[in-house]
Amino acid sequence: MKHLLLAAAIASLVSPVHAQEPAPIPSPGEIAAAAPASDWVAVAPSDLIVMDLAPDAKGQARRVVIQLMPAPFSQGWLGNIRKLAAAHWWDGTSVNRVQDNYVAQWGDATEKKPLPTGLAAVPESEYVVRNWCGGHICPPLRPVGTPENVLEKVYGGTGGFHRGWPVAADGRDLWPVHCYGMVGVGRNMSPDTGSGAELYAVIGHAPRHLDRNIALVGRVISGIEYLSSLPRGSEALGLYKTEAERTPIASIRIASELPAAEQPRFEYLSTESASFARYADARANRRDPFFIKPAGGADICNIPVPVRPVAAK
Repeated sequence: MKHLLLAAAIASLVSPVHAQEPAPIPSPGEIAAAAPASDWVAVAPSDLIVMDLAPDAKGQARRVVIQLMPAPFSQGWLGNIRKLAAAHWWDGTSVNRVQDNYVAQWGDATEKKPLPTGLAAVPESEYVVRNWCGGHICPPLRPVGTPENVLEKVYGGTGGFHRGWPVAADGRDLWPVHCYGMVGVGRNMSPDTGSGAELYAVIGHAPRHLDRNIALVGRVISGIEYLSSLPRGSEALGLYKTEAERTPIASIRIASELPAAEQPRFEYLSTESASFARYADARANRRDPFFIKPAGGADICNIPVPVRPVAAK
């Protein structure tokens, strides 16, 4: 019996009890993937623009899907865009400008194609939502980063998220911001604000100096690679020199205009959800195994709102 007790004591010395391994810290993507279905918001097909570019050199289809911005943002331009899409006005136009680290822009390169009647002339005041609280308590913006960094300081005010979109505010006005993939309205010199016939997508570092100087109307949620990988234009501002360099646009449609079976369906992670709060904190303070030191904060454009496709039922 003494031998057995001695053997057990020796074994406890040479085979220490292993401490329980700490649970791995999830990455931002894992947090989003684990979010419950109730935290995801469906995007209505009527709020999606489907742009089909001409097939590439290998005959592969190139589809870009754009989510249109909700009220109260940019409603005048969005009304024009819906009319242009319903008139199939963009069919046969092209991507005519690709400027490195900046934008890819499309529309009528000749500037001679007649526009549909009834397009609104939108004033510059519509670049922001004026007095957006309307004298009432402002809806809270989802913070950026940690509780210690409640709202990110951005140009002209503070920033956060509102109904799934990155925005900035100054206590009175609210406006969307130029993050990667955002879609805006090309214009000429002020006071022109653009009709919506010329659109661009941000394909480089966020050009935040454009905020409140030009209308933002949506964001690319699928197919941004078909715009960002296009050859850069050699002329000033990335314009293409010849027609052959431009990428033709086969069609642009509101998704609800397509047959039901062909309508793309997407949903985004609600920025008012607890899952998004954890996701935003994880983006601002990476603690998953690859990272050594959390940054302690993040630019608003470095917290892209998760969007995912939904399989047809």
